[in-house]
Amino acid sequence: MLPLGDENHDRLRRPAVTTFLVAVNIIVFLYELTLDQDGSRSITRFVMSWGVVPREYALHTDLPPTIPLPFWTTILTSMFLHGGWMHLLGNMLYLWVFGDNVEDRFGRLGFLAFYLIAGTAGALAQIAVDPGSTLPSIGASGAISGVLGAYLVLFPHKRVRVLVFFFITEIPALFVIGLWAITQLVAGVGALGVRAEETGGVAYMAHIGGFATGVIIALLFRKVLVQRGQAPATWASR
Repeated sequence: MLPLGDENHDRLRRPAVTTFLVAVNIIVFLYELTLDQDGSRSITRFVMSWGVVPREYALHTDLPPTIPLPFWTTILTSMFLHGGWMHLLGNMLYLWVFGDNVEDRFGRLGFLAFYLIAGTAGALAQIAVDPGSTLPSIGASGAISGVLGAYLVLFPHKRVRVLVFFFITEIPALFVIGLWAITQLVAGVGALGVRAEETGGVAYMAHIGGFATGVIIALLFRKVLVQRGQAPATWASR
C-alpha cells in the first residue's frame, strides 16, 4: 500500500520547510553517490563518520573515523543520510505526502523544530535498545515517523490516495497510518534483544520512538489550541 497524495484543499500556506527538507536529503544523497567504495573518500567511511553509531553514545566519545564536531551532532546529520535509492525515495514520498499538512498546522519554524525533535527521539530510542552496536544508523525515518504520528492525531479523517497492487483508491489516514504503525510495532517488539545487524539494518525502534514522539507532541499541541479556542471546529467534538 503506497501513499500517493492526500487532501490539502484546506492548506493555508505552501510547504516551504517540507520542500526544503526533501531537497536537502536529495542533495546529500547525490553527494553520497560521488564517493568511492574505498579510500579516504569511501561511502563506508562517510556513513560511519556522520551516522549514529550507538556505541559512541554508550562510551560518550567519537570512535574512528572521527568528525570535526562533537560526536552527538551525528543525531542531526544522520537524518539526512540514506543507504540507497529505495531508502531515499520511500522516505521522501512519505514526507512529501504527509509533511505539508502537518507543516501547515504547526507553522514553518514549529514544523522544522518538531521534525528535528522527532528524529532525535527516534535515534535515542534506537541507541537505547542496542547501545553496543557499531552499525551506523542513518535515514530520515525517525523524523518522518514523527510526522506520521502527528498527522494521525491532527488529520485522522483525511483521505489518502494509495496504490494497492495495480489500483488507486482513497482510504482514511487513520487506516493507512494505523496499519503502518501496527506493522512497525510488531516488527520492533520482535527485534528487541536482536542486534541491528540481524534485522537487515532496519532501525525499527527509531520508527517507534519517532512515531510516539509525534503523537505526544501533536496531542499536546492540539490540547493547547482547543484551550485557547484556536482549534478548527472539527476538533471541538472529538
